[in-house]
Amino acid sequence: MLYPRFLEKNDIIGITAPSQGVGDHLESFKKSIKTLEEYGYKIKETASVRNKGMVSTTGEKRSQELDEVITDKNVKMIICASGGDFLLEMLPTINWKNIKQNPKWIMGYSDPTALLYITTTKLDIATIYGCNAGSFDQTNLHECLKNNLKILSGNILTQKSFDLYQKGWLEESDGYNLTEPVYWEDLNGEVNIQGRIIGGCLDCLKDIIGTPYDYTKKFIEKYKDDGFIWYFDVCELSVEEFYRTLFQMKEAGWFEYIKGVVVGRVAVPRCFYKDFSYQDALKKIFPNIPLIFNADIGHVPPKMTIINGSIAKVTCKEGKGAISQTL
Repeated sequence: MLYPRFLEKNDIIGITAPSQGVGDHLESFKKSIKTLEEYGYKIKETASVRNKGMVSTTGEKRSQELDEVITDKNVKMIICASGGDFLLEMLPTINWKNIKQNPKWIMGYSDPTALLYITTTKLDIATIYGCNAGSFDQTNLHECLKNNLKILSGNILTQKSFDLYQKGWLEESDGYNLTEPVYWEDLNGEVNIQGRIIGGCLDCLKDIIGTPYDYTKKFIEKYKDDGFIWYFDVCELSVEEFYRTLFQMKEAGWFEYIKGVVVGRVAVPRCFYKDFSYQDALKKIFPNIPLIFNADIGHVPPKMTIINGSIAKVTCKEGKGAISQTL
């Protein structure tokens, strides 16, 4: 596994928009950029970052703009501008060879999942599932965002479960509205596991199963001696979709050498069968391995930063948990 160079003061961060642009949330984005600059970083944006609409530009143009910051030797890290729904359109035109030859950290969350996951599983380059470029728009950064910036600078701290979380997923606010007690559910008993961690937004991962961009089986075979901890951020999959997606992944061979599963809080929970829950679905797919549900991962803040491809130790007992990662 190749771990790119971490950020240093005065480094240039490249921001590109592989999914949506930030045009509908421009003031928030500007505030986030100001925060990154106050932390000592310089910013280079590609042309379509501030565009409006369901995508920042065409898939081919998005690939070209990604390639621009990948091949720029002065850019030391890339952060995706935003989430969205249609990053998949750019996959056929991404220059994977250039990413391989110019390894640098790529960070994002939600729709950027496919870019991160394929970079790690196909190219053996670690990526970061944490924040998009507009995430740092708070006057007083929450601890999870401070942790993210520490990790980007190479301080791979142990992240412990937080005390409170935000009910629902609110985009426009200065800071999180933390009102609900955090409780990590250990569905099959106390958790204490170690393995190579991999995953992302399940809503996005499901779309690459069995496609030409699915390098999962090759990846897990290479690192089978480590075993795998899968983490999933669920945005708006219903319970039924959640179950069917996990079933498909299992049948496609994704869960060989699995040691455990960590699932974050569901941003938009939905179900048709009232007697079948997300927890039930997890236990039906994985009856005999450690499972955590409602962890601090994903769309519902606060959230942890996960390094795809790192060796992680995950613990959970009596509602409290922790994730430590080593490179």
